[in-house]
Amino acid sequence: MPRSIQRDITCTRCGRDYRIFIAYPGEAPPASGYPVIYVLDANSVFGTMAEAVRVQGRRPDKTGVIPAVIVGIGYRTEEPFDPARHRDFTMPVPESELPQSPDGNAWPEQGGAEAFLAFIEEELKPQIEREFKIDRNRQAIFGHSLGGLFVLHTLFNKPGSFRNYIAGSPSIHWNKRILLEAERRFSSGVEREGLDAGLLIGVGELEANHKARMNENAREMSERLAALESKGLRIAFKEFENEGHVSVLPVLISRAVRFALGSDNGGKR
Repeated sequence: MPRSIQRDITCTRCGRDYRIFIAYPGEAPPASGYPVIYVLDANSVFGTMAEAVRVQGRRPDKTGVIPAVIVGIGYRTEEPFDPARHRDFTMPVPESELPQSPDGNAWPEQGGAEAFLAFIEEELKPQIEREFKIDRNRQAIFGHSLGGLFVLHTLFNKPGSFRNYIAGSPSIHWNKRILLEAERRFSSGVEREGLDAGLLIGVGELEANHKARMNENAREMSERLAALESKGLRIAFKEFENEGHVSVLPVLISRAVRFALGSDNGGKR
């Protein structure tokens, strides 16, 4: 892929291994620096995200999308997904609160979201900022499924980490109790202090048949959070016609880049 880098790094604090994918613009950075989108599950979606930004960013006057750095966080595997995502994207809860495994076997290790977020904030972001001129006020994060759950966890617990949050088909049911508790604390804080941030929640229409009430949970959350729009939280919810849990990814990514980098986020872009 043009103008792209791939490297394996180890988290110094936790000792976990990650494969980092980076795509960067050919244009010189603006005075404020490049916007940046951090992408979870990069082994499966980094290429789609990077190409969407590379193509749409050629004509900002037509697309509204400006060039940006894309940072994908993945794993040392040639497969699209790695079991370690369960560890990194979830909060620690009793096993009794987890969904039942389809095959009856134990789930992979869970509960490492705090350590994963610390890795992003304390190690990965500073490394990216040493290599590229980054606008810290124009950072976004994209995650899908359990990655979408992690995006919501980050917004509710460390809302200043990013300017825009994109949660695709978020697995709210996975850590529902603890996530809704965090949502209530977050909402109370925004009511008091305000927040300049955007959240896009996207799901596939066909996911409405998911036994975990995927679409219903996502829609209800977006409706609750919409009450905070007067306090500076921009909310968008999109159900993509005739798309399922996996097929939704390309159209969600196209919408995500416009939300993060263009006029869809309500900011001055």
